[in-house]
Amino acid sequence: MEIDIYKSKTKKLPLKPKPRTKPLPKAKQNYLEAEETLFQELEENLIGYRRRFKFESTKNWRFDFYIVKLNLLIEIAGSSWAVGRCGKKIANAYSKYDLAEELGYQHIRFDPCNIESGYVIHWIKSELARLENGPDQTIPED
Repeated sequence: MEIDIYKSKTKKLPLKPKPRTKPLPKAKQNYLEAEETLFQELEENLIGYRRRFKFESTKNWRFDFYIVKLNLLIEIAGSSWAVGRCGKKIANAYSKYDLAEELGYQHIRFDPCNIESGYVIHWIKSELARLENGPDQTIPED
C-alpha cells in the first residue's frame, strides 16, 4: 500500500523502523589504560583471574575482573558495564550488586587512578596473603 493511501485511510503515519538494541557506550581512555594495567599486573604476579566475567547467565551484567581465589568481582569506573548517575541505571546497579552478593561474591569498584598508582594490586596481594595465613587467632577469654 502506498504511504499516501495508508495515511488517508487510517489518518496515521506509517511506523518507522527503529533498531531493537542499543549499542554499548564507548569506554573512556583512562578506563582502557587502567584495565590493561591491571591485566598486566595480574599476569606478572600469577594471580588467577577471569576477564569480563558474566556471573549471571540470564542477565547482561558483567564485571571487569573476577579474582578466583578471593571470589572477588572488580569493577573499574568508566567501563561500558559500569553504570552512570541516572536513576534507572543506579537502580540497575544496585540490583547487579545485590544479586552478586546473594550468589556469594564480593564486589568492589575502583577508580582508574587507584589502579594506575598500584594500590589495587598491592591490596589484592595482601588479601591473598591474609587468606593463605589463615584467620587471625585470638586468645579466648576464660
